[in-house]
Amino acid sequence: MARPVLPLIAAFACLAAAAAPPAQAQEAPAEASASEATFTVKSVDVVDWKAVFATVESQNVTPARSRIGGTVARLTVDEGDRVSAGQAIAIVTDEKLSLQETGATAEIRALEAARANAQIELERAKKLFADGFVAKARLDTAQTAFDQADSQLSAARANRSVISQQEREGEVIAPSAGIVLNVPVVEGAVVTPGETIAQIAVENYVLRVSLPERHSRDLTVGAPVRVTGAELSDKEGGVAEEGRIIRIYPQIADGRVFADAYVEGLGDYFVGERVRVLVGTTTRKTLVAPAGFISTRFGVDFVTVEHEGGEKREVVIQRGRSTLTAAGEEDVEILSGVFEGDKLVKP
Repeated sequence: MARPVLPLIAAFACLAAAAAPPAQAQEAPAEASASEATFTVKSVDVVDWKAVFATVESQNVTPARSRIGGTVARLTVDEGDRVSAGQAIAIVTDEKLSLQETGATAEIRALEAARANAQIELERAKKLFADGFVAKARLDTAQTAFDQADSQLSAARANRSVISQQEREGEVIAPSAGIVLNVPVVEGAVVTPGETIAQIAVENYVLRVSLPERHSRDLTVGAPVRVTGAELSDKEGGVAEEGRIIRIYPQIADGRVFADAYVEGLGDYFVGERVRVLVGTTTRKTLVAPAGFISTRFGVDFVTVEHEGGEKREVVIQRGRSTLTAAGEEDVEILSGVFEGDKLVKP
């Protein structure tokens, strides 16, 4: 029975040799496998983002105050106007100051006349004393009268300078450059010394973020902040601007912690405007793979894993959230199904 088997084996061998492809055709699959893109699963740091609302605020809001009491005679600014440091924004007048200045001027003229008379008496006494017609006491009396008249004149002039300075202080100036937020007075209003004429926001705008106090320990200076939505972007729903936390306020109010974030391009927006932001609170390790290596069929996500022997198998994974890289590519968190170091093959 062994003899009929050998011819059959020989016949099958000939058929296999005839069906075998040439050498070049056998190398084609190897070249194709070498050109396929691969990716090694690795663990990266991922920021957990907290979605909150923030308001556009000025770091410094300074009031322009009246230095004297009186009536607002002229008001040159209104809400929304931009002012420069030292610009006159209002004039406050006090009629009593003008009357006091008139009285001080009249007093100075009288004292000038008295001083001139005392000077004449002093010169006469000096001449008579030199000729021996009067005693030294008469000269001393004339000198004292002249010194007294001169001191009174100096005091009167100083008093008039004070009144003139008070009138000049009726000009309310802007303490810094910025935009006028509020003008609580009108022309003709009576104000007292120190009363606010205008509120000026210095143009160093920040985003004031309010977070629950449970994030107070995780929030750090330098933490990233993303502004989402269309508030600061032409693209609906996209990330408009990115910034960072520059200040964390130590006081917790009503169970919330407040922080300031610096973001480019806030100067053209209203103070107090609310925007949606994402604040990076914590950082964790996770496995990430490019979205192009994941395929989805019937609602199930698969990746192709290449083992050491070159064997490729599809593995079911649990997909996490997606993030955009700096190059604009989409990375996907893999929650389960693969391990760090696994080699993925693009499907």
